Amino acid sequence: MTKSDSTNYQRKKTRQIKVGKVLVGGDAPISVQSMTITKTADVEGTLQQIYALAAAGCDIVRCTCNDAAAAEGLAKIVPRSPVPIIADIHHQYRMALGALEAGVHGLRLNPGNIRKPEHIKAVASEARDRGVSIRIGVNGGSLDSSLYEKHGGLTAQAMVESAQQELKYFEEVDFDLVKISVKASNVPLMVEAYRMLSEVTDFPLHLGVTEAGPLPGGLIKASAGIATLLLEGIGDTIRYSLTADPVEEARAGRQLLESLGLRERKNVDLIACPSCGRAEVDVIDIAQRAQAAFADKKLPLQIAVMGCVVNGPGEAREADLGIAAGNKRGHLFVKGRNVAVVPENEMVDALVEWATFIHEHGTDAALKRVDTTIAEREAAKDRNAALAEKGDDANHDQERIVEIRRTVSEK
Repeated sequence: MTKSDSTNYQRKKTRQIKVGKVLVGGDAPISVQSMTITKTADVEGTLQQIYALAAAGCDIVRCTCNDAAAAEGLAKIVPRSPVPIIADIHHQYRMALGALEAGVHGLRLNPGNIRKPEHIKAVASEARDRGVSIRIGVNGGSLDSSLYEKHGGLTAQAMVESAQQELKYFEEVDFDLVKISVKASNVPLMVEAYRMLSEVTDFPLHLGVTEAGPLPGGLIKASAGIATLLLEGIGDTIRYSLTADPVEEARAGRQLLESLGLRERKNVDLIACPSCGRAEVDVIDIAQRAQAAFADKKLPLQIAVMGCVVNGPGEAREADLGIAAGNKRGHLFVKGRNVAVVPENEMVDALVEWATFIHEHGTDAALKRVDTTIAEREAAKDRNAALAEKGDDANHDQERIVEIRRTVSEK
């Protein structure tokens, strides 16, 4: 097991393989994958999507290779792609051979629909000779019927056995550039299968909840399964399978890894209060506008949007930068210190300007660029005005506390 530098979790030590220029397994950073939804024969359209995925934080992209036109498209796509390309193969093993000829950096084979041992070994032998990795992609929705019958249905044991059978065919031709997935749309089943698989193999594991569905439910399902396993030290590469623009998959994967401290933050981590009785602005609207404004800025900062100046700067003092509303104005703060006051309609623009400055020059320089006493004085004025107008119990907490005490003290 290896320990992450930024978390207390222990990551299981796995073998390390290469997918193009990206290392997977061992002590390599956990990578983010996604899949194009274009026709692979549409070379320009597919490349546009690949570039969009790479810009969103995707490390590896998978493209379907379901016919000869797709294989030919891959031959044109691979040399122009900014990230390694994996060919997704179903049913036709010759498409795998064609994809290898096209120069792909990896294959995904589904044991449930390429079943003849001689076909599996032919692909593995060719991949071995080319130094190309293969993912054994077990999927709960396409499990070999014999395993389904043997185990009395779709079980974690059946999925793990499917992967192990495929591994045996690979071993017969001395092929070991392997990573494995055992995906299911049922989150508890998926988690159980990966835990079981992790106990019996040291090949790197590709995590995912298959067919998670549209937003927001699919995002929740996928995060529940993937994050659970990552925090147990299981997993070397991840993919969100969402019914959405694949760019959303890449963003979700990147944000999950950043949130867990497993990848260095590349973009803004926006935090916002849920709004309450003291909020003087539409916090949801401002947070959404700020999220949109920072979407492509690549500023690795934590930024807070708080509804009121009474508690906002203190509650979000650990944020690199934040803004809190008060008396129709926005009070900017850096590491909890008030630095500027801006009109309400300029709050988002001010956040972007200050965030860019902090990223380029640092927090200390940001604090030195202004006379903080003026901003702190104005913030205190608006805090006092808010308290005078709404009191110190704007959310009626005390009323609830009284009721709670009455309830719990009843015999």
